[in-house]
Order: sequence, then C-alpha cells, then structure tokens
Amino acid sequence: MSVETNQGNSTKGADAIDEAIAKGIDFDGTPIPPAKLDLYNKVMALEANRQRSGVSNTMRSRIVRIGAKHIPQAELDQQLVEAGFAPLKEKEIAFFYGGK
Repeated sequence: MSVETNQGNSTKGADAIDEAIAKGIDFDGTPIPPAKLDLYNKVMALEANRQRSGVSNTMRSRIVRIGAKHIPQAELDQQLVEAGFAPLKEKEIAFFYGGK
C-alpha cells in the first residue's frame, strides 16, 4: 500500500486550517495579516496552557460542535446517547440548532 502526501493546497480535512495558518497564507493565496496571526497565536498559547477536564468531555464537545454542522439534531442526540455520552443540552440545541 502506498502512502499519499498532500503537497497541494487542500481546503479539506481537520489539518487544512492549521497548515494554512502555519504558512501564513489563506486558501485563496492571500497572506494572513500579521495582527490576525499574532492574536490567533496568543489565544492558542493561552488555550494550550488551560487545564483539561478530561478526554471524554473534550470528545463530546468536539462531537457536538462539529457534528451539529453535519448531523440533524435528533440524530446527533440519539448517537450521543448510544455512544454513552450525555444527550444534547438545551443551551447546545439553542446555540447550534437555533432552538429549532
């Protein structure tokens, strides 16, 4: 089996944004302004030093935040419960699904 490397500019996948930020170049080829990069790096450094509440909590947060973009509310709620996570909270429903 061969290993493929991404040598082009990809806008897909979880790492695409991080790669673009590291290069300082937006997907359209324009440079990201230094002030934006500086603020981003400052906030990410703060986040890197934050105490974590646990892997399961972080996994659930990511599932909800990203899953809400792709999965209907009832389906995501059911999948969370089936996987052993807490169901969607009212505030998550309001935020991610507009209270629908």
